[in-house]
Amino acid sequence: LMPGTAPLEEILQHNPVGLILSGGPASVFEPGAPRADPRLWSLPIPILGICYGMQLMVQELGGVVRPGRREYGRAVLEHLSGRLFQGLGGETPCWMSHGDSAVALPQGFTATARTSDNPTAAIEGPQGRFGVQFHPEVTHTPRGRDILSNFLDVCGSDRSWTTGNIVETLIHDVHQQVGQGRVLLGISGGLDSSTLALLLHRALGKRVVAVFVDHGLLRQDEASEVIKALGQLGVNLVAVDAAAQFLKALAGVEDPEQKRKIIGAEFIKVFEAQAARLGPFDFLAQGTLYPDVIESAGGVGAANIKSHHNVGGLPERLGFRLLEPFRTLFKDEVREIAGVLGLPEEIRWRHPFPGPGLAIRIVGAVTPERLAILRASDRIFLEILRQRGWYQQVSQALAVLLPVRSVGVMGDQRTYAATIVLRAVTTEDFMTADWARLPHELLAEAADRIVREVKGVNRVVYDITSKPPATVEWE
Repeated sequence: LMPGTAPLEEILQHNPVGLILSGGPASVFEPGAPRADPRLWSLPIPILGICYGMQLMVQELGGVVRPGRREYGRAVLEHLSGRLFQGLGGETPCWMSHGDSAVALPQGFTATARTSDNPTAAIEGPQGRFGVQFHPEVTHTPRGRDILSNFLDVCGSDRSWTTGNIVETLIHDVHQQVGQGRVLLGISGGLDSSTLALLLHRALGKRVVAVFVDHGLLRQDEASEVIKALGQLGVNLVAVDAAAQFLKALAGVEDPEQKRKIIGAEFIKVFEAQAARLGPFDFLAQGTLYPDVIESAGGVGAANIKSHHNVGGLPERLGFRLLEPFRTLFKDEVREIAGVLGLPEEIRWRHPFPGPGLAIRIVGAVTPERLAILRASDRIFLEILRQRGWYQQVSQALAVLLPVRSVGVMGDQRTYAATIVLRAVTTEDFMTADWARLPHELLAEAADRIVREVKGVNRVVYDITSKPPATVEWE
């Protein structure tokens, strides 16, 4: 992974057999939009442009790109031809997210796929030049891996990557970076940080201390479950109850980015206190993934979709160097690594939970009363998903509490109470996600139980928006 603006000399140091130019939030018409080194186009190796990468290729090689033909979400590729689509048949679903499109192709290029709204959804040109307007790298392009595999065939690329190899590489990299130093690991009990705890324990043993912070924003009974599970794994774990500290800092705050920043600042305070008590430490380790980096504008040309307390921005006064072994990995890759390391299945398949916890699932101010409403509603929803065999069929499920009250009637009396939003999505990489088609009977059961059992709620709705244009979380 390199910035798309990297100079040719830096790229050639890696002896590439092919190049992929990724998508991005910019438009090729914007001043200062990222540009690849123009000498790339004359390289004697295949190049695949994805979304913005395709638009840039078309523009740089003499074609025409225009704004206005926007496509977001699911589309169907038709009239497939060319080397990228060998073995795919006549049509296949894909995932779109773009506002610009190619309207005239460079000399020697032909369209190899179209959608109902876009006649140039994929192109192929001389010297192994390919472009796709959709995103083959995401889960919701079902044959995307086959398309990328066909590109690797064109490149003559080696296929030696395995999960076992990447584990050994990560352990080697940790040894190289840490040396004889000590590591403080911030752990949430979810898949990413738990897997990282096992990896670091295997690499460094007792030189790793995992600190679990109960910030009072966890799901019901989660703190006790995390402490028990990680203790059984042999992790050197220290649990800190900081709920009062976090809730006091969040009092009256409604802006979601401000909530994230406050929680991040409080986490750092806790780690500073624990480091002083348990230290000295040389590194702070975190389970940051590549989607976190991208959505926090941590890559060149990336847009800031949301801030994460565990991505960048750590104050210099912390005194630690940052250790993020999973920074270039996706969720599905970490789950495979977890299997190799022996992480218990109940943690390995636990749904993701954001670092700021329920604070960003409460739209508006966080109070103990609103936390209690959301916590109880979320518990009921997840419990029903497990009972009905749907928990592992969806990638993430959650409840959201809105700052909206509506009129209802309960026990022949008028009510004016809160609204709960239920959300469940399917994905592997969390860069895109589609809403889960849960059975109506399951949703009806969840709505009935939440309204009946959770005091202060009289309305339940289900979010059927995909990512993009929405995100999985509401804040």
